[in-house]
Amino acid sequence: MRVRAASLRAVARAALAAGLGLACAQRATPAWELPPPPVRTGAVVDAARLHRSALANGLQLLVFEDPRLPQLALGLAVRRGAAQEPLERAGLASFTAELLTRGAGSRDALAVAQVVDDLGASLDSSAAWDSVTVAASGLSRDVDALFGVFADAVRRPRFEPGEADKVRDELLAVLEQQKDNPTLVARNALARALYDGHRFGAPLPGTAAAVASLDAGAAAAFHRTLFVPGNAILFATGDVRAADVVARAEAAFGDWPAGPTPAPPPAPPSPAPPARRVVVVDRPDLVQAQIVIGHDGMARSDPARIAALLLNDILGGGGFTSRLMARVRAEAGLTYGAYSAFAMRRAPGPFLVGTFTRVAEVRRTIDLVLSEVERTAREPLAPEELASAQRLMAGGFALGLETAADVTEALVDLDVQGLPPDSLDTYRDRVLGATLEDVQRAARERLHPERAAIVAVGPAAKLAPALEGLGPVEVWQP
Repeated sequence: MRVRAASLRAVARAALAAGLGLACAQRATPAWELPPPPVRTGAVVDAARLHRSALANGLQLLVFEDPRLPQLALGLAVRRGAAQEPLERAGLASFTAELLTRGAGSRDALAVAQVVDDLGASLDSSAAWDSVTVAASGLSRDVDALFGVFADAVRRPRFEPGEADKVRDELLAVLEQQKDNPTLVARNALARALYDGHRFGAPLPGTAAAVASLDAGAAAAFHRTLFVPGNAILFATGDVRAADVVARAEAAFGDWPAGPTPAPPPAPPSPAPPARRVVVVDRPDLVQAQIVIGHDGMARSDPARIAALLLNDILGGGGFTSRLMARVRAEAGLTYGAYSAFAMRRAPGPFLVGTFTRVAEVRRTIDLVLSEVERTAREPLAPEELASAQRLMAGGFALGLETAADVTEALVDLDVQGLPPDSLDTYRDRVLGATLEDVQRAARERLHPERAAIVAVGPAAKLAPALEGLGPVEVWQP
């Protein structure tokens, strides 16, 4: 027995050694040097679980069944948002959205909060440029109570003057707090430089002067304009059945009177700006300046959107592999980060490049950024740059769709933006199918460094002289 046991131990040691040798051989090539796995394409949405319908009054319904957990999420989005506001009422959408859950139906604000808390649920409302959304989530066993308070928030918000005063003060405090964030100050200044006189020229939450003038009556009127069934989509996901949601929607929203769909807001100016503009926002206390450079961009529904997004990844949206990071951070050592982005909305939003650096290096940094944007617009892109951007975009696409709620929100966003309902399913194929000429064309047509607005936030006494020669220099107070 001892001989046999020793033999077995010897065999085990030999097998372990062989396994370790194999593992070492397998680890000879670092994982980051191995070729990436192929990108999976095809349908994202399980059509058997997705149900679309509509009520007679025009309310669209979208249900995505996912019974794996005893949870549900409800929501209703209207297809207009902050872009719909008059400039003198900038902030009205955010103000109205916040009031939707501060008292609804027979419940005041405290009672609404109490019933939601007793359910261990959530009830939220929010405003974006192109939508206002009310959302609720909780356990599927509580669907009766949750659907009831959700429907009240959508159709019967109370808009009590006392709550309106509280919300207005809270929004004013947020706007005041944002003045201490140089990044937000720079972006808000760029918006004004590009779109002065248009709603896009003011921040999404509004301006202090505009918000100070808002009251409960203004919110109620805005709600009546936006919240009509033909302008809305009701969505549900989780442990729900489509037939049950349709029945509940019919009971809660079937008698919702139809009304006129709000007309589209005025389009932003184009080109914006028509000529180079340099703005210094005076912050004498800063030793590190924030820089934002931008011009008009594109709408979310633009046919060239995929090519522009790939271009953006190459230029500055791809993190450490992007051209701006390589040029301004790795080579010049002027910053820890630089980025670019297309802020796509239903109407064309801005394209911008952002970074930060020491005050003494602002001019050098801006010159490098402008030269890199110019090079990207005029010189041929490398095939390997496009291939890398395609892998990044297509390969990372699923990370934003990990849950049924994520998928549902993405589908609702397609509806709000007026995009084809199968856009999620075709996205990766469209990314991988983009050609180098598609992306090069986007670079030529979408990048305009020669007429960009340049914003720097920092001490004007030092920055204004340094930026002379880039264009007319204006000094603004924050």
